[in-house]
Amino acid sequence: MLTGKQRSYLRSLANSVEPIFQVGKGGINDNMIKQFNEALEARELIKVTVLKNAMVETKEVCNEAASLVGAEVVQVIGNKFVLYKESKENRLIELP
Repeated sequence: MLTGKQRSYLRSLANSVEPIFQVGKGGINDNMIKQFNEALEARELIKVTVLKNAMVETKEVCNEAASLVGAEVVQVIGNKFVLYKESKENRLIELP
């Protein structure tokens, strides 16, 4: 669980991060989960865009993705969300 201070710090870092994934009408599949895991291991912080043609809401997609990859939800704004998961081998982010 992230504290408010940690979540605020991660939100500030996420401002400069561009979305690297898009979730469309197909929703989240096994291949996407594998890619999320690899990206989180490499970067620790990822931003995802949910397209307008997706059949589910952004918050639902975010919560599902976070639970499947074991990540923390940092924020959900509009059609974008940010996930954080501490890397096992190459830690880049030092939380306050």
